[in-house]
Amino acid sequence: MRYVAAQTAVEAVELLANEAGISRILSGGTDLLVQLKSQMIAPDLIVDVKHIPGMRDILPHEGGFRIGAAVSGAELGEHKALCAAWPGLAEGFQLIGSTQVQGRATLAGNLCNASPAADTVPCLVAAGAIVRLVGPNGSRDVAAESVIAAPGRTVLTKGEFVESIFLPARPLKSSDAYLRFTPRSEMDIAVVSCAVSVTLAPDGMIVAARVALGAVAPTVLLDSDCVKAIIGTKLEASAMAALAKAASVACNPIDDKRGTIEYRTHVAGVLARRTAQIAFDRAGA
Repeated sequence: MRYVAAQTAVEAVELLANEAGISRILSGGTDLLVQLKSQMIAPDLIVDVKHIPGMRDILPHEGGFRIGAAVSGAELGEHKALCAAWPGLAEGFQLIGSTQVQGRATLAGNLCNASPAADTVPCLVAAGAIVRLVGPNGSRDVAAESVIAAPGRTVLTKGEFVESIFLPARPLKSSDAYLRFTPRSEMDIAVVSCAVSVTLAPDGMIVAARVALGAVAPTVLLDSDCVKAIIGTKLEASAMAALAKAASVACNPIDDKRGTIEYRTHVAGVLARRTAQIAFDRAGA
């Protein structure tokens, strides 16, 4: 196995594209190192991208934020402006692992690990985040909800890696929230999760929204029926009931030791209501 600390994006792309065997990116390493130690993978090449300029930066961009792919959870949590604009995303990221893990784990790594239960992916999808990929053919931007193709598999082609993630500008009276259900309060993965982003009119009516459900399908669900249930409302009881029903209908979960299909379907509706209320209250405040 070879290890190379790339100094530029061009160098990283060339290394990845020219490797005939299995290659992996090292950014935070919280998933990669576990997979190596458990012998789940045996890569021929590991390319460390942390030293590439910009990969550890959070920069203002077009009224929003561009987050380098090697920014850790701890670094993101210390960025006051980003956390104020996207509190749900910040909270979702900070639910991953322990304090030690937070010092290493990255948004890009959580996304590219492609787990249906990843905590930050529903948040990124609800935020309308755009992921910038660089590869042999240059760079391309992909919506967060389109990056994961299936559990453990992304749309990245040979030689590509994530360079940054863009969070768009926030209109006034906008906010988000993220909730998950886990058997344990800490150090666990979601049985069901939900992220909601809303924008309110001056009178408090919801005029824009995105609702993303996690751990209830092979990939995170961005559900339009959930949005239709709450657009033009102030989350009255009827809107909440319609939202919960839409969230449950959207589910396509599995039975496993952590939760049944019936249970996950019910909890998705409960979490959708609770998460929407938190996002709504934050936006109004």
